[in-house]
This record gives sequence, structure tokens and C-alpha cells, in this order.
Amino acid sequence: MGKPRPQKNKSKKSSKSSQKSVLGPGGSVSKHSMAQDPSTLLDQATILLQTGRADEALPTAQKALDLAGDNGPAQLPAVNLLGEINVELGDIDTARECFTRAVELDPNGSISESEGGGSEKFLWLAQLSEQGGSESVQWFEKGVASLRQVLQSLEGKTSKEDIENSQEKKTKLSNALCAVAEIYMTDLSWEEDAEARCDALITEAITVTPDAPEVLQTLASIRISQLRTEDAQAALRKSIGIWKDLPPEDLTIPDFAVRISLARLLMEVSLEFEALEVLERLILEDDQSVEAWYLGGWCLYLLAEKQQAPKDVTEEDPSESPRQASLVASREWLKQSLKLYEVLEYEDERLRDHALELVQGMNQEIGEDMDDDSEAEGEGEWDGEIEANSDDDHEMAD
Repeated sequence: MGKPRPQKNKSKKSSKSSQKSVLGPGGSVSKHSMAQDPSTLLDQATILLQTGRADEALPTAQKALDLAGDNGPAQLPAVNLLGEINVELGDIDTARECFTRAVELDPNGSISESEGGGSEKFLWLAQLSEQGGSESVQWFEKGVASLRQVLQSLEGKTSKEDIENSQEKKTKLSNALCAVAEIYMTDLSWEEDAEARCDALITEAITVTPDAPEVLQTLASIRISQLRTEDAQAALRKSIGIWKDLPPEDLTIPDFAVRISLARLLMEVSLEFEALEVLERLILEDDQSVEAWYLGGWCLYLLAEKQQAPKDVTEEDPSESPRQASLVASREWLKQSLKLYEVLEYEDERLRDHALELVQGMNQEIGEDMDDDSEAEGEGEWDGEIEANSDDDHEMAD
């Protein structure tokens, strides 16, 4: 059964009854009235959502919507908040209905964000679109148009609040532009003007936020698709340079998932040493990441293929060749990813199969690792499955 959906109607009798019950002696507003005020309820629901209590936030936001009625000022923010809560709860159909209703109330995003308007509902619908492709692009474009209007209204304003608001909107705008570019590189890559659109979108995104690591990564993706490898390398190096020397708590540092994607891009343009540096930092932040361990192992394997090895790896045993040193280190990273794969019940079978294939190949070349015989036996259990999926294994590099 789905989560409760926002109610569209409220009877006049019920509204009057609610208004009557919130007044204390002498017509003063009681504590009960504050709890029944839609704005207060929305504040409470927002706090609950932000503190990971979406299941409690849902009835509170729903009550705020009920009290707001069809034309109350709290209706639009309540509908938007219900959409976000349902996204958090995984009820995507209801979330989509909420944001669609918000669009009906604010078709162009011209209502101020303080009143529940703005671009957010369009951006959510773009991400939640069932059809994707052109439909997602249309929603993103509506969000982009709304953000441009807000930024235009903030031009020339110098208060700290306005400057911070402007920077926030610029980040949202450039992220939306990059999202559209990603769609033209994937779902809509067959369109004749796809490449031209990507170039125009990324040019605007860089103009808006020239030092955003995520935007530079999107630029690199576009340049890779255009076979402009050197330009992609330059963009990725610039992206890393913005944050690599910052302390872990700095908000400039991209999210974990963004840096995982960065490592993949770096490997794709033969910047394995830089990729390994990114992955080592990710492991320090979260040593339970199956993908980070896997990518580190794959990266070291690629270095071995080039007869290269990181300096710290060769220092461990100077008698080993760079290839052998990288293979030994690669196997350790991959074995750790396989351990975590089982413990965490990870679901990417292609990742597992590729890691196992690499480990078995290294065992044949440099000898089996005798430190853990049980692991070697466990690896053998997958022989048949690896053979069955061998055609897909090498695609993991993409």
C-alpha cells in the first residue's frame, strides 16, 4: 500500500471547526493553535526530514496541507515538502504526483522560494521522469529558466545573504545544465545536434561556475566522447587541483559518488596514478566501499600492463619488477573488494566476475597467495560463472 497522498479538498465546516479550536480564552492563540498552524507544522516536518525521520515527517506535512486548504499560502510549500518526503521514503509515484501538483500551482516557477515556488519541483520531476530522455530535458529546461530569473533578480545585490543565495542558485543551474548534457551524451546521443547541444550546455555551466569540480568532470566526459583525450585530461587535472589539498571536512570536496566517477574517468584517459590517489583517499574515508577497492585493484592492474608501479608499492620489495609489484598490490585490493562483496551482499555481479577473473589470472602469473587458502578455494567456486560471463568482463573498464 502506498503512502497517503495529499488531499485536494477540505470542507468549509471542517475548516471553521479547526479555526475555532485553536483559539484560547479571550481569543488568544494557545499552544495548541501553534501546533495546528500549517507553517509551524511544515517547520516541524522539515526538521524531521532533515534528521532522517521521514516516516514521522509524512503525517505532519500531510496535516499542514490539510489545514492549508485549497488556496492557503502554505499549500505550495506543503505539496513540495510532501514530494521530497515521499522521495526519501521510496514512494516515487506519490512524489511525482506531489511535484506535478506543485507545477499546477506555480507553472513557471515565478513564485518565490520563500512561498514554496522556484525551480526545485522541475528539477525533481526531471530526475523522477519515467520516460527520461526528452521529457527529462523539458523539466530541466523549466528549472533552468526559473533559476536564470532568480539570478537575474540578484544581480548587483551585495548583502551576504544575497551573495550566498546567488552562489547556491549558480551551483544548481550549472548542475542542471550538466545533467542535460549527460542526457544528450546517453539517451539522446542519436540526435543530430546532440554534440552541439553538449558544447553549448557545458560552456554555459563553466561560465556560471568555472571552478566547480563536478562541472569540469562533465566537461571531461564530453571531451572523451569527442575523442579529445588531452582536453579531457586537462579538465580532470584542474578538477582534482581544486580540492585535493583541502581538509576532509571542506564542503568544496565533491561527494563520494562523484569522486568514484572521477576515478573511472581518470582511468579512461590513462591517468592511473591520479586515479589511484583519488581512490586511496576514498578508502581512508570509507573502507567498506566495494567499488573503491575494486577500482583500485583494476587501476593497479592497468599500471602493471604498462610495466609501471606507484613508488610506495615498489619500495616494499625493491627486488620485484614494477609489473610484479603492481600485480601483487592489485590482487590485494581486488581480494578486499571480493570480501566486502560477500559481507555486504553487493549486487553488481559483473564487478564481482571481473575482479575474480583478474585475481585468477594474477594467480597463474605470480603464484597463488598462500596467506589465505580459504580465499583461494572460495575464488574457485565461481569458475563456471566467470566463464559464462567472460564476454562481459572486459566492459568493466568503460
